[in-house]
Amino acid sequence: MSLKKFQDKVVLITGSSSGIGKTTAIEMSKQGACIVLNGRNKQKLLRVEEQIRSQGGKVTSFCCDITNPVSSKNLLDFTLESFGKLDILINNAGVSMRGKFSELKPEVFKTVFNINVLGSVNVSIPALPYIKKTKGSIVFMSSVAGIRGLPGNSAYSSSKMALRAIAESIRIEEANSNIHVGLIYVGITEIEKGKKTIGADGSLISLQDRSGFNVQSLDQVANSIIRNIERRKFITVLTLMGKLNAFLQPIVPEIVEHILINSSKQIKARVL
Repeated sequence: MSLKKFQDKVVLITGSSSGIGKTTAIEMSKQGACIVLNGRNKQKLLRVEEQIRSQGGKVTSFCCDITNPVSSKNLLDFTLESFGKLDILINNAGVSMRGKFSELKPEVFKTVFNINVLGSVNVSIPALPYIKKTKGSIVFMSSVAGIRGLPGNSAYSSSKMALRAIAESIRIEEANSNIHVGLIYVGITEIEKGKKTIGADGSLISLQDRSGFNVQSLDQVANSIIRNIERRKFITVLTLMGKLNAFLQPIVPEIVEHILINSSKQIKARVL
């Protein structure tokens, strides 16, 4: 694979101040892409921007909350003003949650859907005409929790399932536009220290360390995203367990459910 595969391609990545988004931005920059970072923490964005620029990359950043449609439109306008076009949009911003459905405050669903679903929609709608001009890519970051609802993750699972419906609709509506729509089902992935999730009462709680588990590295996930875009593939499922889940769920959902019931404690501790 050429190191300049994405030479002068303009790539906007939401939620790129840390984790998967940050790592993907760094890797795509190495391959010649012009990167637009986005997140809600200005200092983190500036640190990533400095890291990419120190490696010779072309990068800028825009700090905003993409649950706000106006801010999302401003993010797109900033991208166009900075680089004149948009080739690739990676809808990476997201949040997870923990808690049994019976114990959840309804506001948890609202928060998770605002970030995971509306955050993607708010950026993708105004971006679509520009993606069509460049015959580029729109990528949605889902999860293995979006293949089958997981215990303790009802709001998260349902939000990630929604992304598939959105991606499928766009693919049909834009079948003659020659754009690429990608959907990545991420498995259990390493996390940066201090990453938070939403608890049943709506408060932020720290995610458990995953160093003792067999998890994918951030580099592995980033490279899978890049391959999806290169090959203009629709669905990419990561990890062996994710692929097994995707294969078995449509065929023997009862067996999958039985496995999940028996593994619920481990799943709650390890899921994205």
